[in-house]
This record gives sequence, C-alpha cells and structure tokens, in this order.
Amino acid sequence: MKKSYIPEGYKPVLDAYDTQRAIAFIKNTFQEEFSSVLNLKRVSAPLFVTEASGLNDNLNGYERPVSFDVPAIDAEAQVVHSLAKWKRLALKRYGFSVGNGLYTDMNAIRRDEDLDNIHSIYVDQWDWEKIITRENRNLDYLKLIVRAIVRAICNTNDRLHVRYPQLRTDLCPEVSFITTQELEDMYPDLTPSDREHAYLREHKTAFIMQIGGKLRSGKAHDGRAPDYDDWQLNGDLFFWDEILDRSLEISSMGIRVDSESLDRQLTLASCDERRNLPFHKMLLNDELPLTIGGGIGQSRLCMLMMGCAHIGEVQSSIWDAETVRVCEEHNVPLL
Repeated sequence: MKKSYIPEGYKPVLDAYDTQRAIAFIKNTFQEEFSSVLNLKRVSAPLFVTEASGLNDNLNGYERPVSFDVPAIDAEAQVVHSLAKWKRLALKRYGFSVGNGLYTDMNAIRRDEDLDNIHSIYVDQWDWEKIITRENRNLDYLKLIVRAIVRAICNTNDRLHVRYPQLRTDLCPEVSFITTQELEDMYPDLTPSDREHAYLREHKTAFIMQIGGKLRSGKAHDGRAPDYDDWQLNGDLFFWDEILDRSLEISSMGIRVDSESLDRQLTLASCDERRNLPFHKMLLNDELPLTIGGGIGQSRLCMLMMGCAHIGEVQSSIWDAETVRVCEEHNVPLL
C-alpha cells in the first residue's frame, strides 16, 4: 500500500464550510463549461450492471468489481468501475445524432485501489461520450477535443479565483502532446509514472497519447482495457500539481474502438472470450455509433484547483490508520 504524506508547511486555505461551498462551485461551473464546449446533455446512469451484460469497464484487467447477487432477477450484479461501455450503448438507445453527446455523474467503488494522496477506493467523475463520424477518427480531432476540455478547466479555475481570491492555483492553458513511445525514448531509464512527472515538470499541461499496447521496450506504458479506447487514439490528460510537486492525471479519454480495432485489441489482450458478450457482438457487427469519450475526475479537479494536499480533503471515503494519523498530525481535515 502506498502512503500518504503532507508537504512541509502545507495548510488548507479554506475552512470546512468554504471547502464544501468551493467544491459545489467547481462542480457546477465545470459542468456548465464543458457541456457547452462539447455539446453534451446530462443523463442519469446506473450504479451497477449485470455481470453477463459485459458493460462493466475492466480497467487494467486485474481490479475486482464489487459484486452482489440479485435474487429477484436471479443474476449477479457488479458496481460499475466506469461507464465507458454503457455510455456508447445509451447514445444508440436515446437516439443521439452525430455531433451530440451525453455526460453523467459516475460513482464507483474500486476496492483494489492503493490509498495515497490522490487515490481512494471511492471514485467520482464526469463520464461523457459523443457521437463522431468516421472522418473524425484521427489524432487531430482527438487533440481538438482535448484542447476544448482544457479550456473548460481553465475557465472554471478563473471563475473560482473570482469567487475565492485566496485560492491561487495557476493552470497552464497550453497543452503539450506526446506519445508514450516518445516519452519512453526521452526517458528510457525512468518508470512510466516518473516519465510523466519529468515531462509535466517542464510542460505543466500535457496529454500523453497511445496507451494500452506494448512499446518498443516490450512493456506497456500503462494498462488499458481492449474494448473501449482505440489504443492508437487515446490518452491521459495531466496537470502539474505545485502542492504535491508531481503530475496529476485529471482525465482518461479517447476515440473508441470500431469493429476493426476491437477485433485486433481483443486478440492482443488475449480476451477473445469477450466476443460472445452482447455489447461486444454489437460492436463487431457495427451496430453502435462511432464515438469519443472519457472520464474527468471530480475530486481530483477540486483538489487541484483548491490547492489541496490530499484527496480526502474534498471527498468522503475511508482511510487506513496511517493516513488518518498523518493527516491529524498536520491538521489536515479528512471529510
């Protein structure tokens, strides 16, 4: 288990009451900003899905979903890890058209998550998905959407400073784009996470692209399920966190698999058994719209903009005894 720490001299800027108000302000403002720039409508989403549907996100492949039986339907249900697959199916069911999309509040339990300053077993994020044309399935379009999201984040941060001038987090609006292979070539002796820190220390805002497949070293930069993102057209959005002196991932997103890339990635990931699941059959038969989508961490965005040292300052979760002790010693309140 990773350990939490509090940077020397750190002190929360806001008291408990203003912290809650600032969290609400950030969430409401960002929803307004990013739904406008991406042309998204809010929808309701499930907290759990049936195991047999194949709709749950498998993440890196080793995380265990929280499961429970539902006697009324004689089936096993799973708390969602994310809504990456459900959103695409919802766009078809709800009759969305090209250029339009949806977003929703996603709450999940990831029980195998490490606990540290930026990780919790409770996950809250905005999941979003938008229908695109086949001509949009390229890196230029991906970069266009990334820049729009960064603009929405920076606009939200500026509006927060007007409401709470004592909060002075500066975010760089200029995005640097780099592939995982370029990052490995640049820092061959560093681990993937240390490469991210090194690059963000210099560039402040960056989108690291093409995550999932193996690099020339024979290792993947990070794990990525084979059945939602196209590994050649995806990436993670990072900002530099001055308080923690490290890169902070805010969003994972990408252009979604089509039938060809799904077929290829299922084989590469040794997940051919998924071809028989209802969702995957629809994809392989070209019965679902082409889309782009992702998730944007709500608590992470709040802690970044508010200059918090621990994610527990902006969300209510459970923590190990060592984290509680360290935070109490430094007068850092955990919600």
